[in-house]
Amino acid sequence: MSRTVHAPTGLFDSRHYGFAQVAIVPTRLGDAVHVSGQVAWDADRNVVGAGDIRLQLEKSLENLAAALASVGAKLCDVGALRLYIRQSHMHESSAITGALKAAFGENPPCATWIGVSSLANEAFLIEIEPSVVFIDRE
Repeated sequence: MSRTVHAPTGLFDSRHYGFAQVAIVPTRLGDAVHVSGQVAWDADRNVVGAGDIRLQLEKSLENLAAALASVGAKLCDVGALRLYIRQSHMHESSAITGALKAAFGENPPCATWIGVSSLANEAFLIEIEPSVVFIDRE
């Protein structure tokens, strides 16, 4: 068996840029779901929440939820989350924490916050990347 890729509804189709939004790799433990880093882009590649890290994180989490839902998974299936935060906005931890708590409630994933000098687009303040999620094959 080999990897399959998805272009979830509501996310921009990244395959034109050489990468998939979602890739599924069959394993003995079930299907391993890999999701590309998510940013505050809508399906038409418009930045949502320009200048506002909380709004950008909320949109990034919404995009992550859509990517996971396209293969039958949910945010609660994410075990760990990496947050790439523009260094100039690392001090906005209360906004970041608020968005994470709103999305995950009292059952959050593990998280690593990484300060970066830039992201793929100058308007992006944050990008999130989940750990691999495993789903049962049925």
